Amino acid sequence: MKLNDAPVQTLEGSPADPAERLLDAIALPIGRWDREARLVFCNAPYSAWARRPSAELLGRTLAQLYGDQAWAAARDAFAAAFDGGSVSYERRLTHMGEPAPWARIQVFPDRDAQGAIDAVYTIAVDIHRDVMEREHLVEEQQRLVQFAERIPYPLTYVDREYRLRFANLAYQETVGMPASALIGRTLLEVRGPVKWAQFKPYFDRALAGKQMQYTRLVPDLPQGPRWLRSSYVPDRDDQGVVQGVYSISVDVHDLAEAQQRLTRSAERDALTDALSRRTMMERLDSATAVCGTRPVALYFIDLDQFKALNDSRGHGAGDALLVALARALQKAVRQDDAVGRFGGDEFLVLAAVRDAAGAASLADHLLSAVHECVAQCAQASGVSASIGYALAPQDATQPLRLLQLADEAMYEAKRAGEARGQTCGT
Repeated sequence: MKLNDAPVQTLEGSPADPAERLLDAIALPIGRWDREARLVFCNAPYSAWARRPSAELLGRTLAQLYGDQAWAAARDAFAAAFDGGSVSYERRLTHMGEPAPWARIQVFPDRDAQGAIDAVYTIAVDIHRDVMEREHLVEEQQRLVQFAERIPYPLTYVDREYRLRFANLAYQETVGMPASALIGRTLLEVRGPVKWAQFKPYFDRALAGKQMQYTRLVPDLPQGPRWLRSSYVPDRDDQGVVQGVYSISVDVHDLAEAQQRLTRSAERDALTDALSRRTMMERLDSATAVCGTRPVALYFIDLDQFKALNDSRGHGAGDALLVALARALQKAVRQDDAVGRFGGDEFLVLAAVRDAAGAASLADHLLSAVHECVAQCAQASGVSASIGYALAPQDATQPLRLLQLADEAMYEAKRAGEARGQTCGT
């Protein structure tokens, strides 16, 4: 006889009443237990769930049916139900073999007409999938925590009061403090007022809901100065309210240095390390845009007899002179002024000046720097320079026009005689 074909039986063996037949129709395993935790009733789904006919189940205690471990899991729930409560617990159904599925057992009192409790009911619900998903989620969370803890970049979580709630090992090493000395303390307490003043604006913007990122050179790391890219990410709850900020600093030192090299190669002349032609034109654009309040002079410098030097001494000697000349010109002007190689043996100098007299004085100073440089280069005997210059806004305000005037003045200086400075106005 199939289990589901058997009529519902009680411990006394009497046919089931209508209420018990109703319980039999419910597709969930239902059992009734007396105060000795003996099974005194079960419906057909319970028999199938227990994998035994009801005759082998009724009259036996829960421990006898499923073992001491199962009873240990159920004891407190049974006691609470006999006290009038409705409680549940979870356990693995080892009687079903391996892998033993998980079930949630609901236990609630069975009251008679006078309200007395002589028995309790149990209803078993399959929660194996839910438990497995929950355990998987817990495992995933544990792996994430381990990853966060062990990631080689400083990672923190800060609440709205700027208190550290999480700090991984890399952060602990960076600040030289263990987690026990960090968690619960504010960043002001941990980093001090100077460093906190640097970081606080980024945390404030993240707490306002904006993700922030910046790159900076950190000089005081255990491994020496490094470029770090720091990110600040808002942590929002289910309603979208920011509860805190995740921050992480990633080492981008090699990338930053490579970018700097690329930038420098674009901005600088490969031979002389003076500014490139393109960069000089960008500087000229910027300078002429504000020349109404800050006058500037553009100097066009061309070497005389440079070709003869290359022909007689070789291009190595010529290159050495160009490198030395670029350094000399850079030393001859202020840090904010610009020195660039325009091409071949031509250089540009862009400098702020007060007036025409100041521009003329600087032209003489640049010629002296060139003469001194040539004098120190034994192979450059006979080389001199001609300088032409124009002022903005006095002579022109357009970059290309200013360059043209300085170039024309330089050729006028050449025609007038070597080693001369010439303004476009004369």
